[in-house]
Amino acid sequence: MALQMTDDTVTAAEISSFQLETADTFCPDVSAILNITPDHLNRHHTMECYTAVKESITKNQKSGQTCVLNYEDELLRAFGETIKNNLNVIYFSSRRKLQSGLYADGKSIYLSDAGGIQKIIDTCELNLLGTHNYENVMAAVAVTMAMGVPLENIVTVLKTFRAVEHRIEYVEEIADVRYYNDSKATNPDAAIQGIRAMERPTLLIGGGYDKQSEYGEWIDAFEGKVKKLVLLGETKEKLQKKHPKRIYGFCHV
Repeated sequence: MALQMTDDTVTAAEISSFQLETADTFCPDVSAILNITPDHLNRHHTMECYTAVKESITKNQKSGQTCVLNYEDELLRAFGETIKNNLNVIYFSSRRKLQSGLYADGKSIYLSDAGGIQKIIDTCELNLLGTHNYENVMAAVAVTMAMGVPLENIVTVLKTFRAVEHRIEYVEEIADVRYYNDSKATNPDAAIQGIRAMERPTLLIGGGYDKQSEYGEWIDAFEGKVKKLVLLGETKEKLQKKHPKRIYGFCHV
């Protein structure tokens, strides 16, 4: 695909921290960092190193280009205030109204800029669950508007877009039980967002490869949501041993 790109090609790409480590000339017209939470510490070793690598996506950007950041991530809020090169920084927030940027208020998403405040969409019009998905929507609106896409086209797509495969993907409802595939939630923070999006008592299948993450907040998110837990993979003993009193019903696979 990269070999087929031309000067007129528009590419949306997710760049991993592994790739950013050795990216010398990479310069996106619009960059976005949605959050910074512990991940891949088996490679980066410290949060300071991991944070610096993720923020390096902006290092080659130039004046007039854009960086989209989550205002509710304290690291990113501070980073946005230090960005140089005259980048256009656009914040989004799921917790408060912003004087400039995108924000969720009640059951609607708004854009606030020099032209005033306008409603983008009501969350009930989206085919997505969870606050984190509303944050994703705001980030996508910011990115596409920065690329010059008309707002009416953006809203049309928002109303028809469905969750991607493996990310809180609705599978089927059988005997009044809804099944969701959230296997792309490969770190505690992503898994927490999936749990928070559930609206019924939940049986959760969790575990897998050990990336040296901490799981306290993940276990805390169970309260009022997760009734049974199935543990599997490399981390199953670690999870059971570390928080045995917080896991009320579990089994190993």
